[in-house]
Amino acid sequence: MKGINRAHQIKSEYKRRINTTKKCIFISHQKDDLEDCIKIAECIMKAGIDVYLDDYDPELKHYLQINNPDGVVDCIKKGIDNSTHMLCVISNSTLDSKWVPWEIGYGHGKIKLGVLTLKGIAEYELPEYIRTVPILRGIDFLIKYLAEINRGG
Repeated sequence: MKGINRAHQIKSEYKRRINTTKKCIFISHQKDDLEDCIKIAECIMKAGIDVYLDDYDPELKHYLQINNPDGVVDCIKKGIDNSTHMLCVISNSTLDSKWVPWEIGYGHGKIKLGVLTLKGIAEYELPEYIRTVPILRGIDFLIKYLAEINRGG
């Protein structure tokens, strides 16, 4: 069964997890990489795993439009709280991001973290705290990682 994007389901009234038995991957990314992240989300959902991709969260978009950082933070927290895993998509743009490290920090110890690097990122360029988690390089590694998650990892 194909996974869903939980950003469509999470609303203000949710304080607890939507589904604690089904795996869900929060995709942490820099906005410049959204096109790649949409493809990654499709791959994840095809593997039967739910995702949270913020671009599909209407509540988060609303808070961004009205410049309400408290609302944005609340939406991101709900996305992470309703996920079992986080996949941090790293590109050259991500290395200067302020949100991605915040998301990783908030999720640390709550959900399992993995990193998927886009082309052109060498391991030595990654922040040290990123080098402590599984680093995936390319679609083949992503598919193996998804299979491991489906097995309970």
